[in-house]
Amino acid sequence: MQKWYQIIYKNTGLSIYLWIVFCILPFYFIIRYFTPIEILVGILMVVLFFTAYRLSFIKKGWTVYLSVGIEIAISIGMTIYFGFVYFSLFLAFYMGNIQNKAGFITLYVVNLVTTISATTLGFFTQSQIFFSQLPFIVISVIGVILIPVNIFYRINREKLEDQLEDANNRISQLMILEERQRIARDLHDTLGQKLSLIGLKSDLAARLLQKHPERVQKEILDIHQTARTALKEVREMVSDMRTTRLEDEVIHVQQVLEAAEMEYVLEGDPKLVHTPLFVEGVLSMCLKEAVTNIIKHSKATSCRIAIQQTPSEICIQVQDDGVGIGEITDKKGNGLRGMRERLDFVNGILHMESGNGTLLSISVPNVVQPLPEERLS
Repeated sequence: MQKWYQIIYKNTGLSIYLWIVFCILPFYFIIRYFTPIEILVGILMVVLFFTAYRLSFIKKGWTVYLSVGIEIAISIGMTIYFGFVYFSLFLAFYMGNIQNKAGFITLYVVNLVTTISATTLGFFTQSQIFFSQLPFIVISVIGVILIPVNIFYRINREKLEDQLEDANNRISQLMILEERQRIARDLHDTLGQKLSLIGLKSDLAARLLQKHPERVQKEILDIHQTARTALKEVREMVSDMRTTRLEDEVIHVQQVLEAAEMEYVLEGDPKLVHTPLFVEGVLSMCLKEAVTNIIKHSKATSCRIAIQQTPSEICIQVQDDGVGIGEITDKKGNGLRGMRERLDFVNGILHMESGNGTLLSISVPNVVQPLPEERLS
């Protein structure tokens, strides 16, 4: 959080030492050439400028525009009378932080017009001083033109990136919630019905025990069969939770990338033929982790996924156009380690290289799972 005594706003992109030079310069210009009365007036103008400049950051509403108006007036006076044009750069950096588009455009145009007009007039009133610093004046005018626009769009981009990150986190939370609801539905459909049936048949068996004992054995067999069926369905459901088909994960990945507003390209067929479910689950988890890393850390705009199944191996390539390995190795370290640990169980290999972005190559030996007919023969 910015303190009340900090004159310079942090979001400028310039070193604090350069700002210190800018703060000292007006006193140098005033003291160098002018009489004691003029020096006193000049110092008062500089102090008033910095006071108004600080207030423009911490106030809201009409007081902001009043403060900026005072700053522009002082900047004009300092330019024409003292030959100091650099207050316009302070204003340029401040205006870039105004996120109201109408206010930004209005103050930007006013500052640009007054700076150019005051500088032009200054060449007639303080020609010697102005010509001695002509290169710096040209740079200042260019800065007044470019700096506000650059800062304005940079801040907007940072806000959009923060909103995108929040949206991705929200998507992750919704996915977790949806998975919990799916599990709850599956448990209700799988166990609820079977346990209700077991309870009813148990009550029936208890009532038949005295009157029709010969029917009790049949009801107990039904209870036993129902319990076995419920256990089998629970095991299948848990197995499905632990493993995901690659073709299903590809659909999920596409949805996540589209939500992150990334271009998505798929090459190859994600439907693997006769591949063990465990191996396919490992590949799905690795693909999910790779895409998650891209969304979180790569700052990419596109993602290409290539899947190829040959008689000897299954290969998956995940490529993005982001910042590359050098800037994201630390952030991705745990994810990559987890992918390698999973691949070790199926003798898989993970290879990573950087060029225009990052390319992850995953290869797993193609252990073909025999068909049921082949098992029986």
